[in-house]
Amino acid sequence: MSKHTYDSGLIGNCAYIAHIEKDTNISWLCMPRFDSDFIFGGMLDREKGGKFTILPESGEFSSVQTYVENTNILETIVSTEDSSYKVTDFAPRFKNYDRYYKPLMLIRKIEPVHGSPRIKIECQPVTEKGNIQLTPSLGSNHIRYMGIDQEIRLTSTAPLSYICDCKAFALQRPVYLVFTYGRPLEAPIESTSERFLQSTRDYWQGWVKSTSIFNFHQRLVLRSALILKIHQFEDTGAIIAASTTSLPESPGSTRNWDYRYCWIRDTYYTLTCFNSLGHFEELEKYFDFIQNLPTGPGGRYQPLYSITGDWLLTEEVTDLAGYLGNTPVRFGNQAYTHIQNDLYGQVLVSLLPLYSDQRFTESERSHSEPLIMNLLDKIEATMDEKDAGLWEFRNLAQRHCYTYLFHWAGACAAAKIGIRLKNEAMYQKAILLRDEASRKIEECYLPDRKAYAQAIESKHMDASTLQLITMGYFGDDLERANNHLKALEEDLLAKDFLFYRYKHMDDFGVPETTFLICAFWYIEALACVNRLEEAIEGFETLTKYCNHLNLFSEDVDQSTGSQWGNFPQAYSHVGLMNAAYRIGKKLDRPSFL
Repeated sequence: MSKHTYDSGLIGNCAYIAHIEKDTNISWLCMPRFDSDFIFGGMLDREKGGKFTILPESGEFSSVQTYVENTNILETIVSTEDSSYKVTDFAPRFKNYDRYYKPLMLIRKIEPVHGSPRIKIECQPVTEKGNIQLTPSLGSNHIRYMGIDQEIRLTSTAPLSYICDCKAFALQRPVYLVFTYGRPLEAPIESTSERFLQSTRDYWQGWVKSTSIFNFHQRLVLRSALILKIHQFEDTGAIIAASTTSLPESPGSTRNWDYRYCWIRDTYYTLTCFNSLGHFEELEKYFDFIQNLPTGPGGRYQPLYSITGDWLLTEEVTDLAGYLGNTPVRFGNQAYTHIQNDLYGQVLVSLLPLYSDQRFTESERSHSEPLIMNLLDKIEATMDEKDAGLWEFRNLAQRHCYTYLFHWAGACAAAKIGIRLKNEAMYQKAILLRDEASRKIEECYLPDRKAYAQAIESKHMDASTLQLITMGYFGDDLERANNHLKALEEDLLAKDFLFYRYKHMDDFGVPETTFLICAFWYIEALACVNRLEEAIEGFETLTKYCNHLNLFSEDVDQSTGSQWGNFPQAYSHVGLMNAAYRIGKKLDRPSFL
């Protein structure tokens, strides 16, 4: 089987994300939100998904795709036998009137590079999950696409009749395409596009310069940081797992999920990441989102929420053809109904910087006290409850080691907060729960393997227990940590430092692909137990499992090296950055040479 990679890049401005393939097609674009219906969805159905392409008349071409350095501005150079042209795609984002300007506007600049290119522009937006193709209506300087409540326009300096008729024309000078949802562009097309392009370039390059990172693989870390940034929905602060839905974890597996939501399980890792990057603004916004989440009966959290904190994420299966024919295509995610009890510790750990970091003021902390007590109550109430675990098993409830690890970590965080608040009741309760969680973790111990199983009364190894090492559960006891790591390696390590989540049967069979964030957790664990040379080798080996733009998917097939799962996966990029930070910190030595 040949190697499969996702041949696309993405642009975004913290209001929307668009995927652009190497053939210039916008294959995925949802507006007005990350989790809205798609306007272009060719990624999931080439017939019904619509398209937005800028192709040469001749048909035969090659293309090269790169990002403008240290930005989320994408350039695609299309070459034929006798000519070439460049398409620059970007989502405007820059400071304006002391706020960020992030319109639902996608700008495409097309310019000749050499020869006399002849191009044809095809723009076919759709709605109702591809069941309705919008009807073009010609205006004086724009095409309006009818059939949807909001106004969708393409404003352009190109001949509009040629676009409507999909007719080729000579590209003699730069052409601008401004695609808008809702409010149209009512300003000079060329000068506005150029001003927005320069301002967006300046914004991203300035953002990168304010990033604190070690020298270890800076280019990869910066690309991952830029990708993670546009997965944050700035209006509320939520960060989605991925901007796509139903890209299969492996071909034919039916493990096709909608990832356009915010998972609480990612909180600790994402905040750790932003903290190590020194990006305070994103941290604050995410804190705000977490603290505004609604809870259900008895103060319970659910595993995931929409980007506006909605709890109802009903899963619906559509009749779309699917990515490379992989069905079902799902919108919504049934996992919102699951019991996942590590969430309470996740939120507590995420709140700790409010109390340990002096950059936060007293007023930002004070209102958290009732929230913290409620979270401790939830840990207490769910201590003996079986749950679906980190991997969201649909038909397997267990008392998971990973859940107890976050009960332990959350209680440790609450104890520190209790000291800072001089709240003796909070401190005492946290200490009792910390010790109880520790006892539960020890019930997962397998003496014959000197390792910790997936759950109490289970023999299975689970990559999530790598976090016992990286989160400091073993303290300075490197022997215990190494013994546990060895057992995980024996059962779950694949070639090239790739790592399986688990290898036992679940609701859909035995997992066929490795999970990329687990591999980066493994790299972190190696660094923690002072196997630094292996950690560096492993990190550098894993970095080859990206696409042409250094973007990483959720899953990797160890036999072919193929990328699978939703793409790009914010979680994988977070894993890469946290692993690079852990290694960089170990390598950081003053040097004047």
